[in-house]
Amino acid sequence: MDDRAASEAGGSASVGSASGSKSQRAYTWLREKILRREFTPGYRLVLAAIGTELGMSVVPVREAVRRLEAEGLVEFERNVGARVAMIDENSYQEAMDALAVLESAAIGRAVGHLREDDLRRAREVNAVMLGSLDHFDAHTFTALNQQFHAILYTACPNAHLVELTENEWARLGHLRDSTFAFIPDRAPQSVREHEHILDLLDSGADPADVEIACRRHRNRTLYAFLDQEEHHD
Repeated sequence: MDDRAASEAGGSASVGSASGSKSQRAYTWLREKILRREFTPGYRLVLAAIGTELGMSVVPVREAVRRLEAEGLVEFERNVGARVAMIDENSYQEAMDALAVLESAAIGRAVGHLREDDLRRAREVNAVMLGSLDHFDAHTFTALNQQFHAILYTACPNAHLVELTENEWARLGHLRDSTFAFIPDRAPQSVREHEHILDLLDSGADPADVEIACRRHRNRTLYAFLDQEEHHD
């Protein structure tokens, strides 16, 4: 590579790095505004105005908004554009309540059917979740969380119960891509509760005790979310 080509390649890398840095800054700024409810549900996000506010072009702002859309914090509406996502709180609460009942029952019935390899994989996923807390990304954490739970409930011998559980997971994902985007402080406690559930399964605990622990785990996430909503009303 000649000097000119090297210079151009280096310049392109610098531009990409700068764009990525600006996108990250816009993402962090917007996310904090949303989580602090400075930008409330339904608030229209005018990309050009945000770019002006942050001293950057629309491009990195758009990239940041797409990331927030993936986390469920932003939604796009035809003829309106980007806005802070609305939450149907009643539907969300009903989905979480239904999932707490169905999934805990499925995991309780999975006792005796979970293999050592299943529990090992679940511990590995939970270890990754623990490691992700230092550089927390709600979308990634939520995906890992669903993977952890799926390892346990899919071992249930009742295929219909597994299907109902998966349907509620899908409905919950439609309502809110990531609950943890709103309650990031809940994440460390969730990981610890996963360990407790795995310890119960490893020790051969009574299925009823496992079911109770799983239901409490799910409900604590719901209560944390509702408490956060109440404090921002």
